[in-house]
Amino acid sequence: MTLILGFDTSGPHCTAALLQDETLIAQKTEDMARGQAERLMPLLEETLAKAGFVWADLTAIGVGVGPGNFTGIRISVSAARGLALALNIPAVGVSTFDATSFGRPDPHVPTVPAPRDQVYAILPDAAPALLQTLETDLPVLTPPAPAQLAENIARVALLRHAETPTRPAPLYIKAADAAPPRDPAPTILP
Repeated sequence: MTLILGFDTSGPHCTAALLQDETLIAQKTEDMARGQAERLMPLLEETLAKAGFVWADLTAIGVGVGPGNFTGIRISVSAARGLALALNIPAVGVSTFDATSFGRPDPHVPTVPAPRDQVYAILPDAAPALLQTLETDLPVLTPPAPAQLAENIARVALLRHAETPTRPAPLYIKAADAAPPRDPAPTILP
């Protein structure tokens, strides 16, 4: 039996899906603009418990690596790496592009909405890019709903978990929109 837990916090959601072999046996999704860091682990535990499993039963983890919300991606990837290390199982990083394209053999352009009316996309024979406008004759795919996204992440991980595992890493296409604080740092007393 293969048991794969897929999850994602790259958008305004916290979502997980559990596959037993190729069958979806549990799923949980919560829409949230904030709070994914506090909610992710309890949501994963609830997903496992709903199907009657515990952490030690897992074969592998699939995690959404973006592109998407900078902090959200770091939350999921950190959790996946920690769980994989603690459970001694592989963690498979799955881009939102791969999860969006899962099950679509026809030529298409997977996209992810980006800030300021831009779009992250992978055009044929090109690297992922942040685009102002998207011009293509191919069908354009946007990410599925969060529940389907988590399921697709788990399905991609099911296909890839036996490969030489690597540590999942965030897929950042552009730098974070963070700026240093305006106030000077406090003086540290010796």
